[in-house]
Amino acid sequence: MPESAIPAYITSLIRHFEDLRDGTHGGSTARKDKEAHFEKAVQLLAPIARRVLNEMNTNLLLDTGQLTESGLRRTPDGGMNASWALSWPEQRAAGVEPIVLHAYFGGGFHHPHLRGTTVHDWPLNVFSGEDAAAQLSILQAIASSDLHNLVYLSDYRIVPVVTANRASPLNHGAKAT
Repeated sequence: MPESAIPAYITSLIRHFEDLRDGTHGGSTARKDKEAHFEKAVQLLAPIARRVLNEMNTNLLLDTGQLTESGLRRTPDGGMNASWALSWPEQRAAGVEPIVLHAYFGGGFHHPHLRGTTVHDWPLNVFSGEDAAAQLSILQAIASSDLHNLVYLSDYRIVPVVTANRASPLNHGAKAT
């Protein structure tokens, strides 16, 4: 099967497993070169991460959320990371963490990963704009799973669209009482 016919999430997994086998990332073996790939991946991924969190803010949080970005930074273990976080009043009041999309390359890792607040470790294999765009569904799944898990840790009332109006767009035409 040609690589273009393979779904992006499968391609990402294959690249990940080949990296493990070969001790490489993006064809590079030196840590410095792998970090350069990671820096580029973060730049390419940033608009996709912002899109996902802005969609959640608009449709679930009724534009009450605040998006923050860490930018690329060095970690205490010698690794690198970047994150995009979405917080909102109900989440903060409930004492649970925000929804976070986190790209990280641990100091002792062979290659970088993506994770959320509660959802951990998806391979990060972004080397082009096309690769970044293909991560949209993965970032949507991470953010959605995070929100689900945060509700589980607290309560459905942290989701403004659910509490704002009982005749929500998904109540299939039910009238507000």
